[in-house]
Amino acid sequence: MITRLRHLTDRLFGRGEAASTIPPFDGPLKPNQVLETAPVLLALDNAEDLATDGSHVYVAAGESVLRLDHDQPTEIARLGGAVTALCCLAGGALAVAVDGREVRIVGGAHDGRHWTRAANRPFTAVNALAPSADGHGLLLTDGSREHPCARWCHDLMSGGHSGRAVQLDLHAEDTREIANGLAYAFGICAAGTATWISESWAHRVIACGDGDGQTLLESLPVYPSRLTPAAGGGFWLTAFIARTQLVEFVLHEPAYRRRMMREIEPRFWIAPKLGSSHTFLEPMQGAHIKTMGILKPWAPPRSYGLVIRLAADGLAAYSLHSRADGTHHGVVAAVECRGSLYVLAKGCGKILCLPVAALEQEFMA
Repeated sequence: MITRLRHLTDRLFGRGEAASTIPPFDGPLKPNQVLETAPVLLALDNAEDLATDGSHVYVAAGESVLRLDHDQPTEIARLGGAVTALCCLAGGALAVAVDGREVRIVGGAHDGRHWTRAANRPFTAVNALAPSADGHGLLLTDGSREHPCARWCHDLMSGGHSGRAVQLDLHAEDTREIANGLAYAFGICAAGTATWISESWAHRVIACGDGDGQTLLESLPVYPSRLTPAAGGGFWLTAFIARTQLVEFVLHEPAYRRRMMREIEPRFWIAPKLGSSHTFLEPMQGAHIKTMGILKPWAPPRSYGLVIRLAADGLAAYSLHSRADGTHHGVVAAVECRGSLYVLAKGCGKILCLPVAALEQEFMA
């Protein structure tokens, strides 16, 4: 009764869970133009994920896995379905998610192993993969139980919270759920004895281990996505969309949201996007956002690009941005290899490459 009363008063006064306020980009998240001005290594419209074994960078692109040899792509595997996640394992093996519904091992001692379910539940939207800390297992996030990977926006607009994190055993048939009931799980990484997980619609990163969990980052002004280790310790965290007050408001209006989803094409929803389509039919294109085709400095971001450098304790050290008026948006993956940070901006279909030493000198000096 008390909880229900609190929810009613929150909706009446626009506070608590009903608030549409968003934390500012401040401190380590202070905006810059580093991603926007980063050199473009490669343009791939269908790129979905990146992985590295420390010597090469691998790209999930459509039904193929590409290896970058001297920064030029070479196809090394074709899977017969869209590759929605990718990671490197010991012994030269790759783990791939196909159509979000199957996980396969390609190469190495476990070549040919595959899974289509875990903990008696089939996969629906496997969107991130990572090796376990001991090297004997495979970690993954299954974003949603109701919606496949391509319909992530439908999951957000319908208030989805059916995501989960799973561990598979490479040497046995054991599978277990690390966490479930997550508001779109999209990113996972082993961190010592704990497992870090990005929970996109909850705007946070959590750590699970030894039967308990804690929140590492919360109230982010973005929707976080994949996590990968940094060579100097800590992690790289990507964010594929920025939050806006308008979208937060729509998320708190279920009747309006349901009608919008029922009557309007998804590309014209008042919802986040990986990249701007530059059409006058986009929502919020009036004079208070654009004047004569020029985006105003205070305009809310329709799309955004962000990579956050996390310390080993999970705190943000610095961040790399492509702001609202940029194009390197929809950042879904970042991996460090041979002293460079490779960043996939899916919104514009480009892979960026930045020298890590220069970033550390600029932001950590």
